[in-house]
Amino acid sequence: MEEFVYVNGKKMRKGYTTGSCATAASVAATHLLLNEEECEEVVVLSPVDKEIRIPIESIERVDDKTAIASVRKNGGDDADATHGMLIYSKVTLRDDTEVTIEGGEGIGRVTQEGLLVPIGKPAINPKPRKMIGDNIRKMLGESRGADILIFAPEGYEIAKQTMNRNLGIIGGISILGTTGIVTPMSEDSWKAAISIELEMKKKQGFEKIVLSPGNYGEDFAVNKMMIDETKIVSMSNFVGYVLKEVQRIGFEEVLMIGHLGKLIKVSAGIFSTHSKDADARAEILVANLALMGMPVPDLERVSKCLTTEAAGDIISETGYEGVYQIIADKIKFRSEKLLKYRDPKVKVDVVLFSSKTGLLSSTKPIKELMEEWK
Repeated sequence: MEEFVYVNGKKMRKGYTTGSCATAASVAATHLLLNEEECEEVVVLSPVDKEIRIPIESIERVDDKTAIASVRKNGGDDADATHGMLIYSKVTLRDDTEVTIEGGEGIGRVTQEGLLVPIGKPAINPKPRKMIGDNIRKMLGESRGADILIFAPEGYEIAKQTMNRNLGIIGGISILGTTGIVTPMSEDSWKAAISIELEMKKKQGFEKIVLSPGNYGEDFAVNKMMIDETKIVSMSNFVGYVLKEVQRIGFEEVLMIGHLGKLIKVSAGIFSTHSKDADARAEILVANLALMGMPVPDLERVSKCLTTEAAGDIISETGYEGVYQIIADKIKFRSEKLLKYRDPKVKVDVVLFSSKTGLLSSTKPIKELMEEWK
């Protein structure tokens, strides 16, 4: 696409969604069947009534009624697991006026309640499904129909790099896109996926939820605290956003489990924990250790540490491990304060660990938390 957006002063190319790719492949295959003409590119109408020009990677006619076309996914300058993969559409003309849309190889299937797609159906979201249907209906008119099969041979492997497993989508990628266009470096879609997962858990009957910044926290929760992974949602760096979503959706309790180097920022009221937004790990440690009375020479050593793991060696050497409990309690206080003036009230507990030492501290005795959350 020759459309751009500026992110942190850098010019970045926009791309198109898997929904746009599936639509373009469907349009190319249908055009071949109706007009006996192969297209090098097609123009499709997006869900927001914007025309998108998309190149066609391959196209072939199978017989008089069937054609297959493919599009290579182009996410622009956005970091996307599906970027570069081929998405295919097999279109078969019908003798009646119905248009059906199905998912084949490499397209995931929905296995849990709470999504916009029913259990057992292919993970082709309503907006792209409508986009495909509207574009093909416009070509067919009202007197003809078609069966459309969307498939992606690389989808099974690529889906392992996405959040699909967390959403109960098994066996492949999802066909997504509310606008048809990918905006580079946009955090909105990532946050939306987390919200969908939280809403799904709530609809499944969960009243409390475990939040982790990432894989390390999830591994600690499952392997050290014996918590069922179905209770865990990754909040990434969006701690404040996710806590507010947890409250909006109506969860009563939250257990945040994370590495000290990530969650320590929350103890100082930093709720977006990506290093591009804030990195005050050493400063926060130094401030708390100073209040505990750590000598200045040792504080200076801590301040020069590049990681909390390195600082942990000094803390252990000097006997100031009590700082971890102070930090855990402050994370709880800050998190509950963030949600204080809204309903419903949400109770927050915290578990901190390090890669070297393991458990560092928790806002309740760890055995008590394990019993509550098992």
